[in-house]
Amino acid sequence: MNQDAIQLRSVSRRYGSGEGAVNALDRVSLTFPAGTFTAVMGPSGSGKSTLLQCAAGLDRPTSGSVTVGGTELTQLSETRLTLLRRERIGFVFQAFNLLPSLTAEQNVALPLRLAGRRPSRARLREVLAQVGLADRAGHRPAELSGGQQQRVALARALITRPEVLFGDEPTGALDSRTSREVLGLLRDMVDSEGQTVIMVTHDPVAASYADRVVLLVDGRVDGELVGAGADGIATHMAELEAAPC
Repeated sequence: MNQDAIQLRSVSRRYGSGEGAVNALDRVSLTFPAGTFTAVMGPSGSGKSTLLQCAAGLDRPTSGSVTVGGTELTQLSETRLTLLRRERIGFVFQAFNLLPSLTAEQNVALPLRLAGRRPSRARLREVLAQVGLADRAGHRPAELSGGQQQRVALARALITRPEVLFGDEPTGALDSRTSREVLGLLRDMVDSEGQTVIMVTHDPVAASYADRVVLLVDGRVDGELVGAGADGIATHMAELEAAPC
């Protein structure tokens, strides 16, 4: 039986105060089992990115609790929270956020160097090979395609062997063929290596690679889809977006 990699209990996130306050998340309770791939979807403004940021320790909930692998985040100091994110959590975003002056290998090594650790050449080669870029280690971002740059970003997220890999629209800037390659890579990491992946996406095709799709509406969980294909997810999303507020 899978342990829970992340657990949210009654998590709310409110921005502002008084009549102008906005509830981005409203008493959300969710578990993300270790070794599974979850997609988070919902209409614009439904709280998807806020959910991701709270689950990853990038933002603190107004109320409720977030637990990562048994560690309760809301009680941690900023310093300890930063260390936990650096050591146990990986991030991949729509923008690749690579440093243009560094090679692929140097970009991948960056999280370890920032933590004051010297990355081993063997580990760097291993993680670049894992994303299919063993022969691109010395190339700078400008010498790589968009898909290759996103793979470098993925390798950079994986270098610390994170317990959980978060993706915020990780294929949003890629064409459909390259997007499928990156999603296939994520799926394989879950199936072959037991990686836990949580991905926010608006794309039903991307979501179909996940084990389940968590649906958010107005900051609340509105159910989930398990084993659904892209067409079924697209139909469900169209119904959600057409529903009256």
